Amino acid sequence: MEIIKSNVNIFAYLCIRLTNNYFCIMVKITFPDGSVRSYEQGVTGFQIAESISPALARNVVSCAVNGETVELNRPINEDATIALYKFDDDEGKHTFWHTSAHLLAEALQELYPGIQFGFGPAVENGFFYDVLLKDGEMVKESDFPKIEQKMLELARKDEPVVRREVSKADALKEFGDDGQTYKCEHIEEDLEDGSISTYTQGAFTDLCRGPHLVSTGLIKAVKLTSVAGAFWRGDAERQQMQRLYGISFPKKKMLDEYLVMLEEAKKRDHRKIGKEMELFMFSDRVGKGLPIWLPKGTDLRLRLQEMLRKIQKNFGYQEVITPHIGGKNLYVTSGHYAHYSKDAFRPITTPEEGEEYMLKPMNCPHHCEIFASKPRSYKDLPLRIAEFGTVYRYEKSGELHGLTRVRSFTQDDAHIFCRAEQVKGEFLRVMDIIQAVFSIFKFENVEAQISLRDPKDKVKYIGSDEVWAESEKAIIDACKEKGLNAKVELGEAAFYGPKLDFMVKDAIGRRWQLGTIQVDYNLPQRFQLEYTAEDNSKQTPVMVHRAPFGSMERFTAVLIEHTAGHFPLWLTPEQVAILPISEKYNDYANEVANYLSARGVRASVDDRNEKIGRKIRDNELKRVPYMVIVGEKEAAEGLVSMRKQGGGEQATMSKADFAARINEEVAEMLKATNLKPKD
Repeated sequence: MEIIKSNVNIFAYLCIRLTNNYFCIMVKITFPDGSVRSYEQGVTGFQIAESISPALARNVVSCAVNGETVELNRPINEDATIALYKFDDDEGKHTFWHTSAHLLAEALQELYPGIQFGFGPAVENGFFYDVLLKDGEMVKESDFPKIEQKMLELARKDEPVVRREVSKADALKEFGDDGQTYKCEHIEEDLEDGSISTYTQGAFTDLCRGPHLVSTGLIKAVKLTSVAGAFWRGDAERQQMQRLYGISFPKKKMLDEYLVMLEEAKKRDHRKIGKEMELFMFSDRVGKGLPIWLPKGTDLRLRLQEMLRKIQKNFGYQEVITPHIGGKNLYVTSGHYAHYSKDAFRPITTPEEGEEYMLKPMNCPHHCEIFASKPRSYKDLPLRIAEFGTVYRYEKSGELHGLTRVRSFTQDDAHIFCRAEQVKGEFLRVMDIIQAVFSIFKFENVEAQISLRDPKDKVKYIGSDEVWAESEKAIIDACKEKGLNAKVELGEAAFYGPKLDFMVKDAIGRRWQLGTIQVDYNLPQRFQLEYTAEDNSKQTPVMVHRAPFGSMERFTAVLIEHTAGHFPLWLTPEQVAILPISEKYNDYANEVANYLSARGVRASVDDRNEKIGRKIRDNELKRVPYMVIVGEKEAAEGLVSMRKQGGGEQATMSKADFAARINEEVAEMLKATNLKPKD
């Protein structure tokens, strides 16, 4: 029979196969580049990869069908968009590590009969699984090699990972029969009948939404990295389980490279370097997660603030200071209390009945009150209010980590109140500021992410569909105008509006989320903010939240690890160490220090009774950019013998020339702070 083309459906056609005597329906598949191919209905992602090239088929690990990441063997029965993911892609890594978490659980099940399983997801760098061994037994780091060996042994079996949809009753029976108490609780309390799926590989079955690899054979290298305590459901009142962290790769070479990077990361650990350089500290008596900035760290932090202040002033920001606490009703009005009460410290009561305050979890409600403090006109807008505001949020003890995860942190916060037609322009201005900041610190590998509302789960967001559509469009249009190729993520928006986040890669390739810009049409409405428009009508302003650093604490931590403590000359707390070769030249060393200090150069004298070689080595370890050695010749002729950190350039020059050199180098570095708005 001849092939019959449909005149109705442009996306598919029917054909009759003589050999099999059945109708074959074709589906249209659209690729990321806009190209379109037709395939038989029921085609899988793997088959599509095969049709493109054998090499792609060998390396693809999962795919996205109509934006949803699924397994490669999932049939496609209608016209769809597709993206094919390799391990190099974030989505591919997530799939790979998700299956690796199940592989870990399978290995543990064999090694530790009677084990209880909690949750085991993929995370940004690998995966973890929460487990509880029977009879108080514990997994120790010394057990890692045998677990890794068992994982690889199972992976070599190349077991298929089989998805199955099950009823709630069947799931409860299956996991109940296996004695999995935590899984049964999860099924009973969290999952709805008709939405439950399991994945099975070998003798191991787990509750899971997926996606997963088609089989375990792709996993060629594994490494368990750490073990920590983790309460079931994060509830300190519940049973403490063990959380085993790991990472895996499709090639042994990739694991070897990762382990080298880990060793480098240990050397760059901001907690270690911060202690060595006397930048900050923590005290259990002061409280967990409450950083104390020491003199050198304070000096560095203030310099960061002054850099941003200079740029902000050029862009028309006004700086304010608001209290560290606020009335509970302030956050009820803003909506933060309903959405963040679990992450905030509990309200503070006073002797006055009914009076409750909260440690400030964010600055924006205070800034809304500043806007509302007097009548505003369209002529007053945009109103740009900035604050280095310290906020307080409750983080679980187990999640605290140096300066990157704390309970007290200072945001380089600002809120811009503007008219709707000004949003895009203000957004572009903020993007200029953030890009200038990254340029100053040589963060050259920058990625952007547009975080939008999850259209399938609107209940966790406030505001109308119209408001969300308008604010999301403003961000997307601004990125297009800047030529910024931003990744779009659904469900990652703040509860009050969409946002644009900036991720930077540091010197050893790790990704950090830093700067953020958020559009907010909702908070001004909740606070009933208004301004008088040109036609004398009352209008509600739009609010733009922004923080180029994110927080002073997190940014400092990232900067330490990015530079390994070798800060830019303009920023480092100590620019010059002056080393007299003997005590005879201490007076001249102090004279040089005073001379440099008077000309804005930060210098200190190392007058210890040590040999000059020891002084040089010690100050190298302190990461001082310049060392100045002074002895008989220098003292007699008023000179300094300069030595650059790391055994670099050496030269002898006058005090004046050296001071000028330092100041010129600093001025060159800070040229980016002369940034001014383009309009």
